Amino acid sequence: MDGHATEPDNGGTYTTLTLIIQAILVVGLAMFIFRRDWENIFLTILVIALTLIPAFVFRRLRVFIPPEVQLVAVAFVFLSLFLGSAADFYYRFWWWDIALHAGSGFLFGIVGFMVLFLLNQTDRLPPGIRPVFLCFFGVTFAVFVGVLWEIFEFTVDSFFPSINMQSVETGVKDTMKDLIVDTLGACIVGLMGWAYFKTGRYSFIADAVRKFIRKNPRLFRKNPRLFRKSKKSAEQGDPPH
Repeated sequence: MDGHATEPDNGGTYTTLTLIIQAILVVGLAMFIFRRDWENIFLTILVIALTLIPAFVFRRLRVFIPPEVQLVAVAFVFLSLFLGSAADFYYRFWWWDIALHAGSGFLFGIVGFMVLFLLNQTDRLPPGIRPVFLCFFGVTFAVFVGVLWEIFEFTVDSFFPSINMQSVETGVKDTMKDLIVDTLGACIVGLMGWAYFKTGRYSFIADAVRKFIRKNPRLFRKNPRLFRKSKKSAEQGDPPH
């Protein structure tokens, strides 16, 4: 049976989970206001603002962001800034930073994969790019972002030692650990993309790409074959080439 023909539409589930996270943030904000914890009040307001960016992009630019992508981005901001910083999970749980770096590798791997995936369907790149290169680019893009973050941490500590983003005692070890888990998270995305190209079955990433193309046809007016191709793939269950 065709993998896409039986593919469930989980958009409502993703949206519901995103709204639950935002509701938790509002409750947390109310608690911080009651305690007059001004630092965490500011941080929570910042987190809420970041989670509303997809809605702002849609309202102002009329660009639809798939619910699954919104959920991953909102969850990452919630786990890293709200639970990690405001709720002190970085200090309560030794593995929290490791998990978040793996998540960032996963998230930026998705971004890198989707960008090159879309460009590969247009006339902006040479034809015939192999699927393995798309997956490899997603991995290297995520690792590159991870390297930039480590450079940022080192630069901040060089000018403001009191912040101590990288521990003086374990700076090198901490950096290597972060980069390794970044790479592992990105590799998971690469394997997911590769499995989709090989089997044509339902994929979190491929479904998000198809929704993005289908909901934003005006972005691809100069390359209408992209919209037609994605629509045909969704109907027939064939993986894009």
